[in-house]
Amino acid sequence: MNDEDTAMESDTEDETHTRSTDDIDPVTLEILRNQLESVAEEMGHVLITGAYSPNIKERQDCSTALFDSEGNMVAQAEHIPVHLGAMPDAVDVVMDKDPRPGDVFIVNDPFEGGTHLPDITLVSTIAPEDEVIGFAVSRAHHADVGGSTPGSMPPGAREVYEEGLRLPAVRLVDGGEPNDEVHELLLANVRTPDERQADLRAQRAANDRAEERIAELLDEHGSLLLDAFDAVIAYSRERIESELAELPDGEYRARDILESDGVTNNKIPIEATVTIEESSIAVDFSGTAEQVPGNLNAPLSVAKSAVYFVVRAVTDPEIPPNHGCYEPVTVSAPDGTVLNPSPPAAVVGGNVETSQRVTDVVLEALAHAIPDRVPAGGQGTMNNLIIGDRTGEFTYYETIGGGFGARPDKDGMDGVQVGMTNTLNTPIEAMEIEYPLHLEKYALRKSSGGEGRYRGGLGLERSVTVETDATVSLLTERRRTAPAGVDGGNDGATGENLIDGESVPSKASIDVSAGTTVTILTPGGGGHGNPDERAQAARERDRRDGKME
Repeated sequence: MNDEDTAMESDTEDETHTRSTDDIDPVTLEILRNQLESVAEEMGHVLITGAYSPNIKERQDCSTALFDSEGNMVAQAEHIPVHLGAMPDAVDVVMDKDPRPGDVFIVNDPFEGGTHLPDITLVSTIAPEDEVIGFAVSRAHHADVGGSTPGSMPPGAREVYEEGLRLPAVRLVDGGEPNDEVHELLLANVRTPDERQADLRAQRAANDRAEERIAELLDEHGSLLLDAFDAVIAYSRERIESELAELPDGEYRARDILESDGVTNNKIPIEATVTIEESSIAVDFSGTAEQVPGNLNAPLSVAKSAVYFVVRAVTDPEIPPNHGCYEPVTVSAPDGTVLNPSPPAAVVGGNVETSQRVTDVVLEALAHAIPDRVPAGGQGTMNNLIIGDRTGEFTYYETIGGGFGARPDKDGMDGVQVGMTNTLNTPIEAMEIEYPLHLEKYALRKSSGGEGRYRGGLGLERSVTVETDATVSLLTERRRTAPAGVDGGNDGATGENLIDGESVPSKASIDVSAGTTVTILTPGGGGHGNPDERAQAARERDRRDGKME
């Protein structure tokens, strides 16, 4: 077996599953499925309402899910795509640690079940009758986990050690007893320990709520509940396989680039070969760049998340999201590449930026097979903005929306999160109450969407004045290469980063003085179809709404 074979990661290895939805009548199955999904959703509600940091309580940069005792995802709340597809890897790592009733594991190590260090995952055993029957999992982006810059997303990082505290899967709670030493170690290595402590408590509360609700369902349904774990997974698998069987078999390729890695200005190719065969789909990233000096390296779990997201988006997004959706999907990348790096590679930008390009490339490849389902290029970046001070007084983190690509039958959406993130923005009131920041402008970028029969979505302009000395960190893309139009449509506008009106690189960390204004102009989406074929009424509406010149 060669190195590339050993790097193969798949949720579709031939398994001897004997699950069948026939064991539970359809009405009961639907009731149980909705009850399980409601538990995952309630976990998310508890986490969001209980958190202290605006990044979780306002932007909702977090995700929650339920797993069975074998580590298969049973239900998830529809939160952050880049979190959810990678969660199974975290549970796999925990299962190797002999989890027992009352245990809560904490992990963020990108090479052992995590994605990037700010995303801290708590995995709790679910054991209402002192036998582990599943796991409750919450993942949240913490606004600071140490490292060389406030916010723990240093654009120039060359090693993961620069990005913050790295936690392998360890017990935060051991058999119901808090492990105070681990807790103290974590809080001693972050800039905002009170905020971290409160957010971790919210995650624990979310996981505890899951065990409470599962206990209630177990009382209501007995062993039928455990049968339902398998049945809902089988149901989703059957539906996704049916959808995949309708796609044209074949091999489809695409290639795109990341513009730079924060250390060099070298272009970084991402290449995908998508193979559709009967009711399965395989994505091979051979041809992708070797791992880079900077932080755009992405653990394979991130690439898997992007692929899972695309598969769901082009089939039926209404299929219940669980392990069954992922079983027919295979994802592989050679060792030592930007999508399967070796430690101690820096990776913090891989989760937020490289994941976006993986999404773009896989969508572009599938456009050759199903052009009527795939939009033009979206903004292709999360436009990460981090502002904080080195004393630990505050850390502000934001991903900023932009243009969604025009679709085959309608315009793209304006000023939305695209691809692998699904967060809200930080409301102006919350921003100005919580941080020494003042919002100067928040508006759509006129004419930033690519023209076409259908117009690409508009990007945003967001200007923030920093009212104290601080460090500004930027991790952005699509500043030199525009989101692509398709079928004759024009490209969307590229983005730009400005500090006091002066353009700065797409990836930079800059110390600024009080009164400095930071402006982020986000990319627009590509257009779809010949612009000459756009309806006159649509053109007039765009001008009337102030969206186009």
